[in-house]
Amino acid sequence: MMAESDDTPILLEIRNLKKHFPIKRGWFSRTVGYVKAVDGISFFVREGETLGVVGESGCGKTTMGRLVLRAMAPTEGEIWFRDRDQGLVNIPVIGKDALKRVRRNMQMIFQDPYSSLNPRMTLLEIVGEPLLVHGVAQGAGLKDRVAELLRVVGLRTEYMNRYPHAFSGGQRQRIGIARALALNPQLIVCDEPVSALDVSIQAQILNLLQDLQQQFRLTYLFIAHDLSVVEHISDRVAVMYVGKIVESAPTPKLYTMPRHPYTEALLSAVPRPDPRRRTLPIVLEGEVADPANPPSGCYFHPRCRYRIDRCMTETPELREIAPDHFVSCHRAGDLDLQGVVPSVQSLAC
Repeated sequence: MMAESDDTPILLEIRNLKKHFPIKRGWFSRTVGYVKAVDGISFFVREGETLGVVGESGCGKTTMGRLVLRAMAPTEGEIWFRDRDQGLVNIPVIGKDALKRVRRNMQMIFQDPYSSLNPRMTLLEIVGEPLLVHGVAQGAGLKDRVAELLRVVGLRTEYMNRYPHAFSGGQRQRIGIARALALNPQLIVCDEPVSALDVSIQAQILNLLQDLQQQFRLTYLFIAHDLSVVEHISDRVAVMYVGKIVESAPTPKLYTMPRHPYTEALLSAVPRPDPRRRTLPIVLEGEVADPANPPSGCYFHPRCRYRIDRCMTETPELREIAPDHFVSCHRAGDLDLQGVVPSVQSLAC
């Protein structure tokens, strides 16, 4: 899936990515089925942009992020990354040495700022570890680089010898961001980096991420479930449902003119600050499809109020219905779906 509306080079492109976890039962642990956590997704991320990925819990967002970094091996598919040192590489098939070099340019910010930091390591050891592993700095040079990183993320350099327990949740997440920046990466996968923080701290971290993006020309793959947060930080948004991407588009277009019924339902639950625009959220019938036993046809059809017979038997393809607007729905061309009014004020206000 390639975009034709923008000349900015594509940094990351995913093609038909799958991750199926085997279900084993019995004395001999025989495989009796698979949980399709990620089920054939395709998307791209341009250099310098932020792609937000949203969806309900369990839809495969975090698994997708770990596959991009090859923290786990995919079942099938291609992950093409334009590495500044090695050129275009397919991450699932490269060797260990090449993967180690690629990981200098791909980093991750984790969801939980408490469990993602080793409580037995100081800030100097936590932030400096990537520099030591990749042989970038040591000794006095290492301390200078860590001090610089702490200043960049808004922490005082004298904190360098303290342990994580001495810091608040927001400060811990700043430490995680400093660690991700240590090797000057091209791409950072942000796995719900603000979901564990208070709202006021969320705004600070989001603004910090945006400032760092401009300062270091970073590209973000931003995974979240809060649509207000995604609207604030993302250039484009991809919506996932049961391991599949059902819609992706530039943020203003997706929020104001959704073309998939699931996107419409998600947007209807976004709180509106204007009481004159108060509307009732769309309540979806039924339960989220079981990724181990998904329904035939469109995975969303059992909960969709616009379904037709074709939806129950034929799987829709992700197709481009407008420039840079991709939708996986048989009725995308004839439905008039309700979006939301764009936010006038950002979270920083």
